Amino acid sequence: MTSSPTTTSRPVTPSDRHASQRTYMPLNRTASLFLASSALLVLATMPGCKKHQEGDGHDHAPKSGAAAAKADDHSGHDHGGGGHGEGEKAHADEVKLTADAIARYGVKDEAAQLWILKPTVLTPARVAFNTEAMAHVGSPLRGRAVEVKVRLGDTVKAGQELVIIESPELGEAQADYLQKKTAVLTAGPAVDLSKIAWERAKGLYEQSQGISLTEVQRREAEYKAAIASVKAAEAAAMASENRLHLLGMKQDEVAALAATSEIAPRHAIKAAIDGQVVQREVTLGELVGPDREALMIVADTRLLWVLADVPEAKLAGIAVGAKAWITIGSTTGRGENTAAPKFEGTVSFIAPLVDPTTRTAQVRIDVPAALENGLTLKPGMFAQAEIVASVPGGADPAPVVAVPDEAIQTVEGGPAVFVPVANEPNTFAKRAVTIGKPIGGLVPIYSGLVEGERFVIAGTFILKAELGKGSAAHEH
Repeated sequence: MTSSPTTTSRPVTPSDRHASQRTYMPLNRTASLFLASSALLVLATMPGCKKHQEGDGHDHAPKSGAAAAKADDHSGHDHGGGGHGEGEKAHADEVKLTADAIARYGVKDEAAQLWILKPTVLTPARVAFNTEAMAHVGSPLRGRAVEVKVRLGDTVKAGQELVIIESPELGEAQADYLQKKTAVLTAGPAVDLSKIAWERAKGLYEQSQGISLTEVQRREAEYKAAIASVKAAEAAAMASENRLHLLGMKQDEVAALAATSEIAPRHAIKAAIDGQVVQREVTLGELVGPDREALMIVADTRLLWVLADVPEAKLAGIAVGAKAWITIGSTTGRGENTAAPKFEGTVSFIAPLVDPTTRTAQVRIDVPAALENGLTLKPGMFAQAEIVASVPGGADPAPVVAVPDEAIQTVEGGPAVFVPVANEPNTFAKRAVTIGKPIGGLVPIYSGLVEGERFVIAGTFILKAELGKGSAAHEH
């Protein structure tokens, strides 16, 4: 359409009157043809302009050159209700990623399955050492620590040397043992000699009465005394050897001492189990003794205990062998959109008594300390235990479609999952769902997803982020 000419206000002059009169004078043929063609052009243009104002975003005729480019640009920003606007609205809840982004963020999908979700009991808990897999390492003798071979936190094997103790007490005990062994050796020949003397006197008395009976009896007494002396020496040697065992020496070490007669006052304190040094209470040069409760504590930290305090009203539904999931309070190692790590364990013990103050009973759960992603439980941590309870009557609940809790994202104030779009590779659509209370890391889906339908199980956080970017880009 042509634009109206701009006018200005000014007084009317005589020349203007003549100009006005000239405007209504008859026209020649050329001017008439020009005016006629101009009128036809205006009439041809006006209908198209009217249709565009009514909101028709589609082109009804092919355009070329700058006119086509201008028309395409105008249709891409159409705010009306038809054409490309409807296509953008249909794809508003879809996200398309590159294959590289899918691999980088670990976006994975799988088919929805039916699960039997039993009720659970949530209760506060704390992580503790497995006291059945701990060893307090002490010194059985008095002495000085001349070598400390491990540090706090080191992993050790059973039989590995931990501390070397130099003990005068051990040296004295070894010397006493060697003396007792020598006494046994020296007492042995006296038995043989006294036996020979007694047998000779006995034979002489029986043959010719050439010796008195009193002399025969005296020699018999000497022989029996020699035997008693040998037995006493052997008993003393055995007592001395037992003392060495009490001081920590093994049988092979005692045998080596007897063979070499070389006193070795140093004693190695060794680890009783495989594990980690979780406490060290000895330093180099320190005096130690059997009165010390422990020089070190070695614990097997691969399996820990989680001690849950269960109210007495909920104890009836918990049994030994029930599964449990442990959630730690720390968020270390996970992002904002990543679900809290869960450690799966088994109930191994239920206390027979209820605490009269808290009205709770302690339930012990055996839990492997490490997950595949490297997260570990630490004794002393606070945690939340979710323990599977038995259903009244013993019947299992009806199976429902359930997905891992990391598959659920909150979008526009409600829970949603992402599903692959059919025939559109690397494209995912947001799907609003109705969910229930999570149980053991699984969230029941009551509507929005059916069995066998594929959904995104991992990497949903990047899909939510990209969906938010797309929504922001379409706002005007």
